[in-house]
Amino acid sequence: MSKLNITPLADRVLIKVSEAETKTASGIIIPDNAQEKPQKGKIAAIGKGTKENPITVKVGDTVLYGKYAGTELKHKGEDYLIMKESDIFAIIS
Repeated sequence: MSKLNITPLADRVLIKVSEAETKTASGIIIPDNAQEKPQKGKIAAIGKGTKENPITVKVGDTVLYGKYAGTELKHKGEDYLIMKESDIFAIIS
């Protein structure tokens, strides 16, 4: 991952969106129009947090988030989401 010049404010995080699944577990290829929006990504940058909401995730964590959470943005051809940390459901170990 190249150096980002984006720093989220307060309790927001920047997530690099994972690629959508193109094959099922049994090997069937999923066409583009049937692929679901991914709900998993890797933390690319974090804000400093607030007194009430300190940041608990760290850069590099893989997380699950809500299907319609965050604001989509493109930066240097990559897809990212910026959202409040509270919109993250879980960290994947």
